[in-house]
Amino acid sequence: MQLIYLVAAGGTIEKVYSEQTGTVRNADSKIERYFRLLRLPDAEIRTTHVMNKDSLEMTDSDRQQVLDVLKQLLADRPAPVVITHGTDTMVETGLLLKKSLPDLAVPVILTGAMTPLGFEGSDGLQNLTESLLAARVLAPGVWVVMHSQAFPIDRVRKDRERAQFVSLP
Repeated sequence: MQLIYLVAAGGTIEKVYSEQTGTVRNADSKIERYFRLLRLPDAEIRTTHVMNKDSLEMTDSDRQQVLDVLKQLLADRPAPVVITHGTDTMVETGLLLKKSLPDLAVPVILTGAMTPLGFEGSDGLQNLTESLLAARVLAPGVWVVMHSQAFPIDRVRKDRERAQFVSLP
């Protein structure tokens, strides 16, 4: 069994539609529900819910909380990590992780979605699935995995106009 930690920090991937307000917002986490849609016969996914925030609302304290959880998980039993996170400040969080964890022995994957899980046309399940595979095959370090691509954290940015991540020159 391959152990993979999933750290849930929110973002669009976790957003839900509120019938009362007519808005899309972060509410209760729904990420585990989607694992039941996947065939993961040799994977043990251990989920830790840190927060469920839009990444534009994340503070330095929130990023530190993600880092602290990551340190604890890796100290207990090192294993690859997938972090679900909002795409707007995903790179900022990833750069903090890279700076604070220079001797990573496992890959740490940040992923999210441009459209919430469960919405028609959502990229969330694809990105989550690809991240679980990437956690098994990428070299140790901090990565962004989105839309069938893997980017080292210090070589990527979000292109808002194209709604995708791109490599830095």
